[in-house]
Amino acid sequence: MMNGTTAVESIAKETTCNGYGFLTILYSLYVYCMFYIYLGKPILVPIVHKNIWNPVAIFLGNLRYGTILFYVSLLVLTTAYLAVDTIDNRNRLIPISGLFIFLLIGYVFCTDRSKIAWRTVTWGIILQFVFGLMTVRWVVGRNVLQCVGDKVNNLLGYSFEGAAFAYGDDLVFTQGIFAFKALSSIYLTSFLVNILYYYGIMQKAVGAIGNFLQWIMGTSICESVNSAANIFLGMSEAPLLLAPYLKDLTDSEIHSIMTAGFATVSGSVMAAYITYGARAQDLITSSIMSAPAALCFSKLMVPQTEEVRIHKNNVHTIEIEYQSVMDAASRGAIDAFKIVIGIIASVIAFLAFVYCINGILAWLGLLVGTAWSLEVIVGKIFIPVSYLMGVPWEECENVGILIGIKTMVNEFVAFERMHVMISADLLSERTKVIATYAICGFSNPGSIGIQMSALGTLMPNKRDAIARLVFRAFLGGPGLFHDRLYSWGIDAR
Repeated sequence: MMNGTTAVESIAKETTCNGYGFLTILYSLYVYCMFYIYLGKPILVPIVHKNIWNPVAIFLGNLRYGTILFYVSLLVLTTAYLAVDTIDNRNRLIPISGLFIFLLIGYVFCTDRSKIAWRTVTWGIILQFVFGLMTVRWVVGRNVLQCVGDKVNNLLGYSFEGAAFAYGDDLVFTQGIFAFKALSSIYLTSFLVNILYYYGIMQKAVGAIGNFLQWIMGTSICESVNSAANIFLGMSEAPLLLAPYLKDLTDSEIHSIMTAGFATVSGSVMAAYITYGARAQDLITSSIMSAPAALCFSKLMVPQTEEVRIHKNNVHTIEIEYQSVMDAASRGAIDAFKIVIGIIASVIAFLAFVYCINGILAWLGLLVGTAWSLEVIVGKIFIPVSYLMGVPWEECENVGILIGIKTMVNEFVAFERMHVMISADLLSERTKVIATYAICGFSNPGSIGIQMSALGTLMPNKRDAIARLVFRAFLGGPGLFHDRLYSWGIDAR
């Protein structure tokens, strides 16, 4: 009986993601979207908002210390849950202490502590925690991410087939050369994203997430939409959705836009990381969590002190004009070529520079009889950071090296080095996941130039603010803070 039950559960799990079960899920999502668009949003939502939401909000607002009691109750429940959930291994609470340390660092470097919007900071943390519960501790959530990750991996396989036709099977499948295999996935991803933009699907997804972030975190519409767009687009492309309104942004909004750009990665280059052994579900999780986390930490470091000029009722994302769906798709492929060339140039230049520095350090080390290299130095520097992330002490130096390479060179070189470490069995499964979160982001010296150039072109009247705030955003966006809360639950993997 037990064997029969196990077999049925196994078959059900397979068909849920691959068979008729997956088709049922897609159909259910379609029905839900149609229901929300034609019945929920125009009819049901206003009724619920008027008859339930508003009365409850007014009642709680009239209670003395109602808001304080709400947050204190939430804190008590969270603490109780963590105490029970980590009873088997209290070391899993170390990342929580790391969270508070990074919050303290942000508070110390805040430009105006009296103006900090604690609602934004608090709800940024809450959203991360809730998402962590859904995707780590909840079996269904883990299965959903696993399913999505599998579909992404299947999609990448099609790009490799296309690359093999152009470059040959030997370069792509046998030797797996970086420029010919890993980066080939960018072409297909950019191709598909532009098609989604042509049909307006991507704009609706970005707008929905942006509106949600604005509603729950209290951030402005421009920075909320930009953070949502950064889940799918790069730091140069996401601001284009709001190009006509960028000239009227405040310093705090500009800082949020840059922080979100540094903290996330675009969907196109994310596909390339998977070829180095990073799991698709981990990259997707990290990028989604970075949207509220970037707003949270950005508003902690540079609070809103000016009057916001662009509001929800006077902003609309601009439409990207294409003549046809094929025009959109082909331009996506052409844009991908520019991205690939930029990545190759950046990797070659920065790797050459690193080898040059290592040569100098090796020469200096010989003079005193020790072995010096850039990797050894940054590995030592980032050991405490790795430990605060929940990495076992014996693996902290390896993860520190990855964080240092990602921060000083770029994330592609870091993922390549992580792949080498995984092949040498130097990283455990849990550490591999944490390292993926830590190095998933565009925060590197080359991206500083990209940010200043792209945003300076889009808002020339704000060049002084961009130059003044870019290094703060660079420090706020590496991803070292943004996934701190997630690490406590990785044992569930």
